[in-house]
Amino acid sequence: MRSDRQRLVDILEAIAQIERYAFRGQSSFYQEELIQVWIVHHLQIIGEASSSLSQEFVQQNSEIPWAEIIAFRNILVHEYFRVDLQLVWRIVEGDLPDLKSNIQRLIQGHES
Repeated sequence: MRSDRQRLVDILEAIAQIERYAFRGQSSFYQEELIQVWIVHHLQIIGEASSSLSQEFVQQNSEIPWAEIIAFRNILVHEYFRVDLQLVWRIVEGDLPDLKSNIQRLIQGHES
């Protein structure tokens, strides 16, 4: 079984994969289906890794909206054909930077 730290690394790696294409901007995101699929896939990975964190870890780090992250993953997976691309882009631009810094902080805390 993978540790909480390993799951955090999975999340951070998925964010890095999103950043590989998100830097191209909003218009590229809306115009290029492959970029959309890439970003949605890695958001799913973030949600899946989040859902695998221990309950104790989630409770100790409640400043991160774990339930929302997991719920969004479920929408992406189970209602794929109704995914709101505007919402996806808002998450990429607005929420991922904060999540990235929080995950980096948590990983560093697990190293000490």
